[in-house]
Amino acid sequence: MKLKTILLASSLMCVGALADDAIRFVPETYPIGYVDQGDTKHIVLKGANISGKEIVLETVMGQGVGMSNFKYPPKIPANGTVTIEFDFDFSNMEGQINPVVVLVDTTGKPYTTSMDGIVKAPFFFGEKLFDAGYYGKGESREWSFYVWETDKKSRPDLTLDPESAKQFSIKTKPVMLNVDKLDKIKEGGKVPGLKITISTKGLAREGWELKQKSIRKIVSFKSKKYPKATPEILIVGYWK
Repeated sequence: MKLKTILLASSLMCVGALADDAIRFVPETYPIGYVDQGDTKHIVLKGANISGKEIVLETVMGQGVGMSNFKYPPKIPANGTVTIEFDFDFSNMEGQINPVVVLVDTTGKPYTTSMDGIVKAPFFFGEKLFDAGYYGKGESREWSFYVWETDKKSRPDLTLDPESAKQFSIKTKPVMLNVDKLDKIKEGGKVPGLKITISTKGLAREGWELKQKSIRKIVSFKSKKYPKATPEILIVGYWK
């Protein structure tokens, strides 16, 4: 184990010899790979202090959501190795992600390292952003859109999340979709999907919206087939 540690430190110092950063990680960009939406993965980052002097860490944090339970050493010796561990929850994420981990020393200086991955969502939404316009208390609004599974083989089983059901109602219609052109989704194709209609007769003005004119409502769905998935759409607008 000691030999592996020495070899790791040596390779890291060679890779980082031409860089200004005092802490270098190998690989420079950690490959998360493909993960399913809603999964949690334990991440271990390995690097070395190439500054020639001890670095005392104050904290380690993630830029972005999902990262928690960080474990890190209080001190990184000069020319010594460092291991950072944390849990990464991939809920509410979709597609390409490039999260950053930040190490901050006791002088306030930050050191960063990046990651790269792709979060696979089980559902594809034809639209995810909807405009409520200028909205007054108790007014009705309705939005329709298409949803299908990303493997294009099964029909989605989406229903409203209980919290979203407090302000919205849902109607679903089984359809066969043509999704060859995402900007012109049509019924009558070969892909099993749903036509979903979301409506409301009264959005609640709460939280930060009490002091703001803008509306930002996240409508969340749930699936028995994919219980860890976090499909959602966003309603925006302005209070009258």
